[in-house]
Amino acid sequence: MLQTLRVRNFALVEDICVDFRSGLNVITGETGAGKSVIMGALGMLMGERADKSLIRSGSEQCVVEAVFQVGDTKCIDALLDEVGLPPCDEGLLVVRRTISISGSGRNIVNDGAATIQVLKRIGEILVDMHGPYDHQSLFRPEFQIDILDAFGGLRDSRGQYQECYRNWRALQVKRKALEGESDQEIARQIELLAYQKKEIEEAEPKEGEDAAVSQEQNAVANAQRILELTGVVRNALMEDEQSVFTGLTVAQKALGELATLIEAAQVWRDDARLLAVQVQELNESIDKIVRNIEGEPRRLEWLEERMATYHRLKRKYGATVPEILKYLAHVKLRLGELENRGQQLVALDAEIDRVQSEMTRKGAALGKVRRQVASRLAKSITVELHHLGFLQGVFSVQCEECDASLLGMDKLEFLFAPNAGEPAQPLRNIASSGEISRVMLAVKSILADHDQIPVLVFDEIDANVGGAMGTAIGRKLEHIGKRHQVLCITHLPQVAMCGKAHYAVIKELVVNRTRTRIVELNGEQRVEEIARMLGGRDLTSVTIKHAREMLAAR
Repeated sequence: MLQTLRVRNFALVEDICVDFRSGLNVITGETGAGKSVIMGALGMLMGERADKSLIRSGSEQCVVEAVFQVGDTKCIDALLDEVGLPPCDEGLLVVRRTISISGSGRNIVNDGAATIQVLKRIGEILVDMHGPYDHQSLFRPEFQIDILDAFGGLRDSRGQYQECYRNWRALQVKRKALEGESDQEIARQIELLAYQKKEIEEAEPKEGEDAAVSQEQNAVANAQRILELTGVVRNALMEDEQSVFTGLTVAQKALGELATLIEAAQVWRDDARLLAVQVQELNESIDKIVRNIEGEPRRLEWLEERMATYHRLKRKYGATVPEILKYLAHVKLRLGELENRGQQLVALDAEIDRVQSEMTRKGAALGKVRRQVASRLAKSITVELHHLGFLQGVFSVQCEECDASLLGMDKLEFLFAPNAGEPAQPLRNIASSGEISRVMLAVKSILADHDQIPVLVFDEIDANVGGAMGTAIGRKLEHIGKRHQVLCITHLPQVAMCGKAHYAVIKELVVNRTRTRIVELNGEQRVEEIARMLGGRDLTSVTIKHAREMLAAR
C-alpha cells in the first residue's frame, strides 16, 4: 500500500505530507483546490512526463516522494535486483523524484539512482491509475483484449503466441529482403563483399599486433637517438670508472670494515649490496631491450607499410582489430547467403511454414480459451453493472476469428445494452460518459479479484452521476477497498461517506501567496465537509443533519 506521500514545491503545493490508510481513501475539496496534485504527484513517481513547469513559482526544484509498504516483495525485489538497486528493507520501498528549474532531474529508488523506465516498471507492479478520460481506453480493441486476458489469466499463453508471431514476422521480413533484390544488385553485393573479404584476409590482422608494430616502428625510426641515450645511462650505471655500481662497490668494502666498529653498519652494507643488485638488473633490462634495436631501413619500411595497412582497415571496417574481425565474419555470412540465395529461400520458406504452423496452433488454442473466458467475463461485468444501477443492463463480449496480429488471432468487441429491449451496441457508440464511467468501474471491480496490483487510484470515476448511483459507486469502491488500497478523488458526498479515511484538499492565501494543503478529516470536520458537498459553503442545520445521517448509515 501507499503509506506516505510527500510533495514539495509542486504546482500550488508548498509542502504536504500525507499518511494514507488501507482500504478506501477518499479525497475531496472545492473545484480548483488542487485535488489533482495527488494524481500528478503519483504520475511523476510512476514515470510520467514531468518538466520544470510543474515547479512552484519562486522555487528551484520540486520533489515528490512516496513510501510503499509492500506485503510480498518477491516481484519488486526481483526488478530492483535486475537493475542493480537496493532491495526493500522490511517491506518498505521509497521512491523519490526531483525536477529542477534547470530542467535536470533525479530519480531515486531505495537510495539508488534509477531511470524513468525503472519508475514505469515499478508503477506497473504497484499502482493502477484511472483518470477522468481513461474510460475512453475501453473503446480500444487492444485494451479490451488486455482486460479479457487479465481476467482469464491468459497473459502467459498470449506471450507464447506473441513470441511465435514476432519470429514469423522477422522471417518474412528477411525473406522479402533476400527475394526482393534484383540479380544485378545481388551480383554487385557479391562483388563488393568478395573484395572486402579478400582485402581483410590477405592483410591477416591480428589482435594486439597493431600496437606492437606501432611501438617497434617508433623505436626503429628513432634507433640512433635511443642508442645514444641508453649508452649514457649504461655508462652512468656500470661502465664508467665513476659509475654508480663502482661507487656502491667501494661503499660496500668500507661498510664491511665499518661493521666491525659499528653494529648498524651491517644493515647499511646490506642496503648497499641490494642497491648494487638493482643497478645490475636495471642495466641488464636496458641492454636486453636495446640490443635488438637497429636502424635497419628495410625493417622500418616493412613496419611503416604494416601500419598503413592497419590504418586502411580501421578506416574502412572498424576502429579496432576485433571490430575488423567481427566485420569479416559478417561479410562471410552475408556472402554465403547471397551466393546460396536459392537454398536460403528454400530454407526460409520451410522455417516460415514451421513457425506459422506453430503460431496458428497456439493462436487457435488461445482463441478457444478466450471465447470461454469471454462468456464468464460478460456475466461477471453484467452482475457488477446491476449493482451500479443498470438493473436490466446486459454486457456481452463478441469474440471472432481474424487474421494473425500481435494481439492474437481474435477480434474482440465489448457490447452493452443499458436498458431492457434495446439491442447491444459497441461501447464506443454509448454517448453518456456517466454510463461509460460505470462500465469502467465494473471492469476494474472484476479485475480487482484477479489483479495483484496493490494500489488503485480513481480520479472522478463518479463524473456525471449522482443520487443513488453515487451511493452505488461508493459502495463498489468500498468493496474493492477490502482487497486493495483505493485512493478516490470525488465530488460526490455519497462516495465520500464510504471512505475508510477522508482527506480534504484546501486552497488558502498565506502572505499573499496561494497554496494548497491536505488534511485528514475526523469527527465533526468530516461532517462539515460532507455538508459542504451537499449544500455548498454556507452550512445549514439541514445539511449538517443530513451529513450526520449519511455518515451514520454507512
